[in-house]
Amino acid sequence: MLIRKPAVSGYFYPGDKTKLIEEIKKYVPLETEKIATIGAICPHAGYMYSGKTAGLVYSKIVPPDTAIIIGPNHHGYGEPYAIDSCDVWQTPIGNVEIDREIRDGLIEKSRYLQMDSIAHRAEHSIEVQVPFLQFINPEIKIVPIVLSSYHDANPWYEIGYTIGLVVQEYKKRIVIIASSDFTHYEEAKQAEKKDKLAIDAVCKLDADTFLDNVSEYDMSICGFAPIVSVITASRVLGAKKGNLVQYTNSGEVSGDFEQVVGYAGILIY
Repeated sequence: MLIRKPAVSGYFYPGDKTKLIEEIKKYVPLETEKIATIGAICPHAGYMYSGKTAGLVYSKIVPPDTAIIIGPNHHGYGEPYAIDSCDVWQTPIGNVEIDREIRDGLIEKSRYLQMDSIAHRAEHSIEVQVPFLQFINPEIKIVPIVLSSYHDANPWYEIGYTIGLVVQEYKKRIVIIASSDFTHYEEAKQAEKKDKLAIDAVCKLDADTFLDNVSEYDMSICGFAPIVSVITASRVLGAKKGNLVQYTNSGEVSGDFEQVVGYAGILIY
C-alpha cells in the first residue's frame, strides 16, 4: 500500500491530532444550514490566515462520500495533469483512502490526466483541505488532482468535462473542490477590486470570462486552472450558480494591508 505522507503538517496546520481537531472546530460552525453542493472554491493558506474562510465553506456542505480535490502545482514537479497514484493520504487525524473507482474512471476517460505521485509529494494545496473533509466526514474518500497552469486552457476544460461525466455514473455524493487563493501580494483594496471580477465570473459559472479577467487584469490567482475545471464539471452536473460565502485577506490577520493575499470561499450548486 502506497501512503502519501503529509508535506506541511506542523507548518500550515497543527501536526498534533488533538490540536488540529480543536483548531478546525474553531473554524467550522456546526449549527449551519447545509447545501447540496456540487462544487466549491476553498483557499489553501496556513489555517491561521484562511482557515476561517475554508471552515465556513465546509460547514455548509452536505458531507460527501468522496471529494475530488483539484489544486495547482506550485512546485512544477511531476506530470502536468496528475492524479496521485498513492492508495492512502495520511494526516494527523488519520488515513484517508483514495476513491480508486473514480480515479480509475478519470484516467480511462481523460486525454490528459495521468497517474503520478511525484506531482503531489510536496504540494500543499490539496493537503490542507483534507483535515476539514475528515472533520465533516470521518469516512471520506478523496481523489487528489494537481494541474499545471500552462497557457493551453484546453486540458482544464477537458478535465472538468470528464470529471462531470464520470461523477454522473455514480449514486454516491461527490463534491468537486478547487483549491485556490486569489490575488497575491497587492494592496488590499486593489486586490479586492480584482478579485471581485473573478468571483463574479465564478458565481455566474462563466469560465471563459473568468479566464479573460485573469489575463486582462494580470491576476495572480494560483488555482485558476482548477477553478476552470470545477466550473466546467459543475455545469455538466447541472449547477446553476455560485454563491460567495466569504471574502477576506491575509492583512486581517497580519495587519499588513499593503501586501495581502485574497481568500474567497464559494459554493456552487
